[in-house]
Amino acid sequence: MIKKVVSVGVVALTVASALSVVAPATASAATKKVSLKELNVQFVPSSQADTIEAKAKPLEGLLSKQLGIPVHVTVSTDYNTVVEAMGSKKVDMGFLPPDPYVQAHQQYGAKVILQSERYGLTDNNTGDSTTKLVNYYRAEILVKKDSPIKSVKDLKGKKIAVQDPTSDAGYMFPVVDLNKKGMNVVKNSDLVTVKGHDQGVISVLDGDTDAAFVFDDARNLVKKDNPDVFKDTRVLAYTAKIPNDTIALRKGISSKDTKTIQNAMVKISKTKDGKDIMNNVYSWAGVAKSKDSNFDIVRKYQSELQNVK
Repeated sequence: MIKKVVSVGVVALTVASALSVVAPATASAATKKVSLKELNVQFVPSSQADTIEAKAKPLEGLLSKQLGIPVHVTVSTDYNTVVEAMGSKKVDMGFLPPDPYVQAHQQYGAKVILQSERYGLTDNNTGDSTTKLVNYYRAEILVKKDSPIKSVKDLKGKKIAVQDPTSDAGYMFPVVDLNKKGMNVVKNSDLVTVKGHDQGVISVLDGDTDAAFVFDDARNLVKKDNPDVFKDTRVLAYTAKIPNDTIALRKGISSKDTKTIQNAMVKISKTKDGKDIMNNVYSWAGVAKSKDSNFDIVRKYQSELQNVK
């Protein structure tokens, strides 16, 4: 009788122990909302990479809570790096400007899920926002206020700060639009690559370059440390409208997971913490669902850029 009771007790303890081990795993599985084991997210640098990473890191916790899996946020060294990383499946979700997105889509089957929204900007050289949300922006050609450069033709022989050739605002759209106006800056100007649109603005302020191709209005990036930036500079010209930046997923993520991630990002973008991240990193005011055809204008400019030599 005693042996029987002991056996039952051992069994009970064994079952209890097993349940105590299994329970946490079961609870964890219950919170997991996607089939992915983890989500690797990468941002591209619009200003200094270390500054962006510090601002973007809080997205890890917010998105992990929504998806029930670990989320890792990093910042790429340039546009091409994140495109290649998505192609090799090292990065699952990329915050991509239009041109790199189009490349990622064409080369590796990346798919856009969201497009950023920003408040429009006034044209009164203040960098102030309007109250209207828009899904486009423009590039501006920035010069010093007292610069002898009065028209685009005056850019001949001048030193211009630009971004990588895959940058929509920092290279492609200004180069193509200027060429349409008879100014081939690739052939007739000295293009100097800098890392980040803030560095483009600073290069003009410091006199290191005569002009800079930056997004409208990148001067807000440096306004805190350079309060007179709007007084000391002016916009020589604006480009055509550029579709806003994207959030895109690599090829191979299921439709179900895609929908879940898309909805999670929309939900996060409506929270205070989410809004702060989007605004602090890229000056986004929100996100909206998007489709690949929105970026056909970018494909057109890519084609036209090939003729500017």
